[in-house]
Amino acid sequence: MDERRVNHDGEESVPPEFPAAACTPTTSRQPQLLPGQRPSQSAPQRGSLSQIANRFEKVHREPDPDHWEFEPEELSLPDRIPTQFLDDATQSIVSENSSPDIPFRYSINPYRGCEHGCVYCYARPGHEYLGFNAGIDFETRIVVKREAPDLLRAWLKRKSYECEAICFSGVTDCYQPVERTLRLTRQCLEVCAEANQPVTIITKNALVVRDLDILAPMASRNLAHVSLSLTTLDAALCGELEPRTSRPAARLRAIRELSEAGIPVRVMTAPMIPGVNESELPALLEAAAKAGAVWAGYTMLRLPLSVRPVFLEWAERRFPLRYDRIVQGITAVRDGAMNSARFGERMRGTGPVADQIQQTFRVFARKHGLERMLVPLDTSQFLPPKPKTGQLELF
Repeated sequence: MDERRVNHDGEESVPPEFPAAACTPTTSRQPQLLPGQRPSQSAPQRGSLSQIANRFEKVHREPDPDHWEFEPEELSLPDRIPTQFLDDATQSIVSENSSPDIPFRYSINPYRGCEHGCVYCYARPGHEYLGFNAGIDFETRIVVKREAPDLLRAWLKRKSYECEAICFSGVTDCYQPVERTLRLTRQCLEVCAEANQPVTIITKNALVVRDLDILAPMASRNLAHVSLSLTTLDAALCGELEPRTSRPAARLRAIRELSEAGIPVRVMTAPMIPGVNESELPALLEAAAKAGAVWAGYTMLRLPLSVRPVFLEWAERRFPLRYDRIVQGITAVRDGAMNSARFGERMRGTGPVADQIQQTFRVFARKHGLERMLVPLDTSQFLPPKPKTGQLELF
């Protein structure tokens, strides 16, 4: 993990170079910092403290806490686990989606796993396919697709390709902290800019403004939109709910800078978590509109598979007195269950509480002018990118 420090506004500073050695597994705990390791005394907390069982594995190991009575410093062990960056030798980079309630067909995810550590992240179960767990492993074992830019170039050059917008971060955040040094998302955007390939970006990290020099010219040709997730305006709650993300002030600043550069910005007030942040919805929409967002959306909290124990462990640990209320609120929007996978309702929920949240969203989105739909991105300008060598092909 990079050695960034995070201040109360979510601003980060990191070393200018990222050692190649930081992308190899390491388990040593020497007093001297390892490449890519944050010092524990200044690191934000992890979202999950759980080594929850991988549903595909027959054997599950758990730490023995018996000795912690005599070594209380071990209670903070999850904060001290160094993040490992593991190379992914995949030969594909663009995923295709057919879900009827997802508004894009193609997506790119340069990273699997996410340093942000959001306790509600629906991508956590995907880490189990890699032999890891959806708890602390999801946040500390990040799989890196180093060949992503070249794979994207090759994919766009296919003769059968018919241009459609590509979404960056369909699963994990393409601007998570390691992107500051690996720059894989930026390199992929450079390929898209060269080919006039329209892109839409979903992130909760203010790092996206680093790439204004690419995104602004693309937006001027109607080739780029950016969506920023804004879950809470409470920096302390953000630090607990989404530990290593940019803080709310930094995200609002990013919306402002993107908008001033001519890039259409959507704000996603997502997820709405009954008993945690749903009361902030009017204030979130007002703040986003003042910052320059032109459209807004929201989703209800989803707790599929192994996301459920991660979130519930966090809720009980962070809000012991409010825990029952949170659980009751979640089941109230899911017909008495903790989750629903049914298309058409999984993003919004059902019942009176869900209807009230939806109506609140509609009223305040209308009040703040966030109902304007974005103009569809232009696919007519697409030109297949040149080979990496720059040499034109004969056929």
